[in-house]
Amino acid sequence: MDIKILGTGCKKCQQLETLTRGAVAELELDADINKVTDPGEIAAWGVMATPALVVNDEVVIAGRVPTAQALAALLTNA
Repeated sequence: MDIKILGTGCKKCQQLETLTRGAVAELELDADINKVTDPGEIAAWGVMATPALVVNDEVVIAGRVPTAQALAALLTNA
């Protein structure tokens, strides 16, 4: 699984990264997690509001931080 966290480093972006890393560890998923902070690259994904989460080259969340349960469900079904 390829996961990208898109965000410039704000508090919500950091929160999404922490939640994502925790969910991946808890679910014991085989995933590569990369953080994308370049505004040009974030815009290239079509994201206008951060934080955003990209799973396997698909933007699945943008502009909000999901609950831990919602994130776990999303990653399980990806």
